[in-house]
Amino acid sequence: MGNKKTVKRVKKKNPNLRLIKNENYGQEKKKQEKKKQEKDRRREERQEKLRFGKPKRVVILLVMFFALSLLLGGAFFYILKNYKVTTVHVEGNIHYTSEEIRDMVMGGRFGDNSLLLSLKYRDKGIEGVPFIETMDVSIEARDTIRISVYEKALAGYVRYLERYVYFDKDGIVVETSQEETAGIPQVTGLAFDHVVLHEPLPVEKPELFDEILNITQQLSKYSLTADKIYFDSAYEVTLYFGDARVAIGENVDIDEKIMKLQYLLPNLVGKSGILDMREYSEDTTTYSFEQD
Repeated sequence: MGNKKTVKRVKKKNPNLRLIKNENYGQEKKKQEKKKQEKDRRREERQEKLRFGKPKRVVILLVMFFALSLLLGGAFFYILKNYKVTTVHVEGNIHYTSEEIRDMVMGGRFGDNSLLLSLKYRDKGIEGVPFIETMDVSIEARDTIRISVYEKALAGYVRYLERYVYFDKDGIVVETSQEETAGIPQVTGLAFDHVVLHEPLPVEKPELFDEILNITQQLSKYSLTADKIYFDSAYEVTLYFGDARVAIGENVDIDEKIMKLQYLLPNLVGKSGILDMREYSEDTTTYSFEQD
């Protein structure tokens, strides 16, 4: 029992534990107060900087906004002054005059500025205009634009309820209007009782439209313009050129007849009567003309 050694347990010390002596307490308190004062002073300085820095930032933003406005305004004035359209080329128009096409394209505010027009019509044409499939606008120079007009393919028109009803090569009603279009012949002798836009004319013989288109194409080929294409009850054709009439007859040798007609028509100017071309052969050189 006497040989056993007594082991004394030692408690571990807390590393964060500080022992402040009474004589050092006052000094420690002063340090804490000094730190607090320094902290308060820095906070006040930051608030002061923020208070005086806000108006400064507002002034800087206003100056930047004013400078940007001047820059944009100057650029816009330069564009308006240097991209003004003075020359307009219009091509492909028949139904509308070049002045009407120009006004359609260049209407509205800044419509005479080539740069703004190029942005307005970039990668798209103008649609929704009667008698016109589309119009493309291209900018050739700062002061020059070109308007390409693609009109709907009109074969002729008929009169119905005091309106001009225009149809295409398939007899589809394309447009109706109160105005007559120069260069497109009137077709008479067709029987129908109603008209529906974008639908075929309800005639008894729809294949007549192929014949009408062929006639108009052949006339155009030789720079001839008929005022009227008339079909009688047997569907034989008579072409009207003013007071002169040309009996073409059945849909046979139409191309050859119109080719010869280009040489005969000048002799009919100012005359009233009918030229009979129903009987055709390559050897025929003269045709009878019966004056009214």
